[in-house]
Amino acid sequence: MDINRVAEESQQVMNESKPLTISILINSQKCEFEVNATTKLIDIIREKLLLTGSKLSCGIGRCGACSVLMDGELVNSCLVMAYQANGKSIVSIEGISEDGIYNIQQAFLLEGGFQCGYCTSGMILAVKALLDTIPNPSVEEIKEGLAGNLCRCTGYGGIIRAVQRLIKEDACG
Repeated sequence: MDINRVAEESQQVMNESKPLTISILINSQKCEFEVNATTKLIDIIREKLLLTGSKLSCGIGRCGACSVLMDGELVNSCLVMAYQANGKSIVSIEGISEDGIYNIQQAFLLEGGFQCGYCTSGMILAVKALLDTIPNPSVEEIKEGLAGNLCRCTGYGGIIRAVQRLIKEDACG
């Protein structure tokens, strides 16, 4: 069996497949798109909706720069095929701050939780997903909650301090 021929035939079948119509609720707005079977959610977010806060970096789900919330769950949009998002509610970094600066973003600013900013949108969404699940996480739980997001600039100290600030502010009311 010639693996290159099989791959070529598979790609040809995918390219010839009929477009699918999908409907997504993104940042509280209903959107419909025609997509092919190989379209990824990140492509819709960045190219069709021009929401560029989610970044495409590794493309294989290891860095978290493309993270979004899908039905409240943190996902790497570079790994989600567009058809898998059909009928789902997606929140990108642009949707999390519709009413001004969101408290997580403010904590990142106050605690130096970012430098270059490339990973920041994914980190903020990871923190939201974490705090929605565990309102008062330990340092180990914070680290575990952020494990799918890589930051090459901060060393994570400011990010962890930002989460701890949020916990403390929430406890103080």
